[in-house]
Amino acid sequence: MKKKTVAMLLTVLLLAVGGCTEDVRGPADGTEFAVHFIDVGQADAALVVCDGEVMLIDGGNREDSQLIYSYLKQENIAHLDYIVATHAHEDHIGGLPGALNYATVDTALCSVDEYDSGVFKTFVDQLAKQGKEITVTGAGDTFRLGSADVQVLGPVWASDDPNNMSVVLRIEYGETSFLFTGDAEREEEEDILDAGFDLESTVLKVGHHGSENSTTYPFLREVMPEYAVISVGEGNSYGHPTPEALGRLRDAGVTVLRTDERGTIICTSDGQTVSFAAQRDEEEDPLGTKMEYVLNTSSKKFHLPTCGGVKDIKEKNRAAVFETRSELVSRGYAPCGNCKP
Repeated sequence: MKKKTVAMLLTVLLLAVGGCTEDVRGPADGTEFAVHFIDVGQADAALVVCDGEVMLIDGGNREDSQLIYSYLKQENIAHLDYIVATHAHEDHIGGLPGALNYATVDTALCSVDEYDSGVFKTFVDQLAKQGKEITVTGAGDTFRLGSADVQVLGPVWASDDPNNMSVVLRIEYGETSFLFTGDAEREEEEDILDAGFDLESTVLKVGHHGSENSTTYPFLREVMPEYAVISVGEGNSYGHPTPEALGRLRDAGVTVLRTDERGTIICTSDGQTVSFAAQRDEEEDPLGTKMEYVLNTSSKKFHLPTCGGVKDIKEKNRAAVFETRSELVSRGYAPCGNCKP
């Protein structure tokens, strides 16, 4: 990673969970496999990098387009081998045009190629500008991402509920595995179970932001994850993640990591074990890790240097600092809602 802010992010706060090591690296400086669970609030976005090949799974809401653009830019990723729109809801595809404005793409996957919404049309139009169109997935399809094997597990059957049309992916890298479930709920989980796919996974991206009707006991018994990541917005109106979903994960002995608590979460694998690093911890930064930020002294917001909003800050109100996040918060500054520092 070429940007100092990103390099710092990867070394900020190793999470105190089993399997963590002190050497958490990003893809550009040698790590062969990494998943970036990007903090897009009450939405989903994950960037998977393996041996220099890249897959973006969802892109958050429409207002996250700039964030996704900036994230790819700071990761120096100008080409995507795959974009996966798990389903047609805005909180999963709204920010994908931002990715397409920065990066070229080889293959775009979704469970449908038509949907009556403005954000879906924008996604299709941006693909068309690159001469691409959606490839509709089918359960059982397989492909490679670098040396990782990817299998499509769902949707098995068509549904009138877009959530239950979510593209469900399982990625194997060495002896570690990762399951991405979009917003799949009980009905799609049951279909996948009935189809007899191998679901066992080291890391589970929890379905539908931890809703009551996702991540059911029968599904968890087959997945048997060690870790679960929930992409969710702080104080969201849906009550996600629900006590029911958290209770099932707790009963299964799963270590849970949440973007509303940790910010962007990066998981790396050496093919044997997985490690996690987070943008922030639940507690005040115990390491006192300093990072580069740009302040707007008028609005009292702080930004990553790569944030698109920095250029709009008047020079007299702009200040570059090298401080800890907690220091800025204690001085009355709030994080930018776009770059989510």
